[in-house]
Amino acid sequence: MMTLAVKLALTGALVFFMSGLLTGVWKYRCIMASAEATAPYYVDIAHRASLQYSFASVLLAVLAGYSVFPEAVNAAAMIAVLFFFAFAIITYLIHGYLRDTDNQLRQPHVLGKSVIAGGMMRLSMRLLILGEIGGSVVIGLGAMMGIWGG
Repeated sequence: MMTLAVKLALTGALVFFMSGLLTGVWKYRCIMASAEATAPYYVDIAHRASLQYSFASVLLAVLAGYSVFPEAVNAAAMIAVLFFFAFAIITYLIHGYLRDTDNQLRQPHVLGKSVIAGGMMRLSMRLLILGEIGGSVVIGLGAMMGIWGG
């Protein structure tokens, strides 16, 4: 039987993979329309990150299938990881669409014509780090315990 965490991860993998394919079309169209044959920086980042996160989600699905932790723990950890994968991609899509920066971490932190407070940017990055790494550690630890009989 497939657990909720595995279902979530595989659903995320499909969503991120489709995002990668669609942003690839966007990237291609930008390259073809550009005199320099380039796409906006964050269109390229969104394309690559989407594909990478899709395969990371498949890895997490496999690991979750071996985890000995309760289903609720694995599902919560998976939701955290997938949420922050999606958060990152959405941020890249917005910057790609707005063409407002080639480095979202450069100060001042711009979003279109607005400026994001440095404290908000640091908080969002810390939460992203905690969510992605923390959730992955939980799923990975549960899997290693299941695989190695710990």
